[in-house]
Amino acid sequence: MKTIRLLSLAAAGLFNFSTMVYADIKIGERPTVNKHLEQSKIESQEIPLSAVIKHGKKVFNARFNELDGQGRPASTGGGAPRNPHDQPAFIRTSGPDSNSCSGCHNQPALGGAGDFVANVFVLAQLLDPVTESISPNFSNERNTLGMFGAGAIESLAIEMSNDLIAIREKAQYKAYQTGSDITLPLLTKGISFGSITVSPEGIIDPSNIEGVDWDLIVKPFHQKGAVVSLREFTNNAMNHHHGIQTVERFGKDTDPDGDEVFNELSVGDVTSATIYQATLPVPRQKLPRHPKRQKAVDQGENIFNEIGCSDCHVPSLKLTSRFFIEPNPYNPTGNLQLSQAERQVTWDMTAIGQRGNKLERYGNGAIVRAFTDLKRHNLCDEDFNHFCNEQLVQGSLIGFATPEDFSIPPAPRPTEEFLTRKLWDVSDSAPYGHRGDLPSMTKAIHFHGGEARESRDNFFELPQAKQDATIEFLKSLGVFHNN
Repeated sequence: MKTIRLLSLAAAGLFNFSTMVYADIKIGERPTVNKHLEQSKIESQEIPLSAVIKHGKKVFNARFNELDGQGRPASTGGGAPRNPHDQPAFIRTSGPDSNSCSGCHNQPALGGAGDFVANVFVLAQLLDPVTESISPNFSNERNTLGMFGAGAIESLAIEMSNDLIAIREKAQYKAYQTGSDITLPLLTKGISFGSITVSPEGIIDPSNIEGVDWDLIVKPFHQKGAVVSLREFTNNAMNHHHGIQTVERFGKDTDPDGDEVFNELSVGDVTSATIYQATLPVPRQKLPRHPKRQKAVDQGENIFNEIGCSDCHVPSLKLTSRFFIEPNPYNPTGNLQLSQAERQVTWDMTAIGQRGNKLERYGNGAIVRAFTDLKRHNLCDEDFNHFCNEQLVQGSLIGFATPEDFSIPPAPRPTEEFLTRKLWDVSDSAPYGHRGDLPSMTKAIHFHGGEARESRDNFFELPQAKQDATIEFLKSLGVFHNN
């Protein structure tokens, strides 16, 4: 597999847009996305990075219509066939429920979070017939998260997955060599994911793995940690929310949704949308202008660490490599695989970033100041169970096969566990909580029980002035700063 690194250079001026595949010129109604990118020309750099990002923004912002292939009368949001008769063109609960990606990801700007009105109903898209009910019996209601800094987050997850899988393989080898059970801690970038035990026969005991699926692939997207990459996220969302079937997911020259539109988005289109999202601005801290607030931010940062918030909201994690890679080596089936790409496309995240917001370089790597550990935690106890409202299991803790083909069956992802929320965009991402039903940071802290109970109690035992300083610190984290 060859690797190329894309540079955003004046070479973009040499790009001939005739290399893009144009639909026939039409007068009147026409598709919103009326030209499609070829993956091979992205990989060969015939289409430069600046043009790829520009096209990706158009795909992300497109208000799809029926000529694009919007709608999926003959398939569910999971891609299963269904009776096409009497299916709604749009329905808030089961989807298609949106005209565009930016319809939900728009606050305070394109690529950001969503208001409560933009909530989605996870798993309802699988139902046939579709449901009009928002009952938790049928779906898990979730607020739309911001995508700022998403390229860095995906890169962190890849490196952490590499480490965890290497530990598993080391345990397997040592167990075989020694003829005895081997238990090793699952530690990556200072984050503990429990431990793993392997017998000399290669049988893996996953019972002490914590906060990650049993396949040890860190999945940084979806609030349950269920999606590997921006690419998988995009392929899923196109079908679920818009009724747009991508070629790589559904096949070339096919019409699985029965709308008589073929090849609705090309492989190159998905690459461009992925790269656009990966280059969205990296959030950063900015001190307020007023000296009183500046002092409060400094004090609040110290308090945040002292009361234990930083145990899960880890202020920074280091990347060994500062280069984003596409496609992701852990992409599941139905998403572009490394074996399907002639070249893996990469670029320097410390050199390229929208609005000039790039990662901070650290040696050959970078520092990601995201305030997360990318691990699932349980924030519920008998006093505070606001975050335990969900009833439906989203996917499973995927199992894996041993060298002797002993297979551990998948186990349910705990309904009460959620990924540690990234705080580096917290000032731009209200409302809070996985359902978006908490309008203030203080209210969100109030409902931190379970694993976060001690930190939560520490916060509310502080005098009001120190609570206010902690909130002022959090308000300094974001992309768009209002002082």
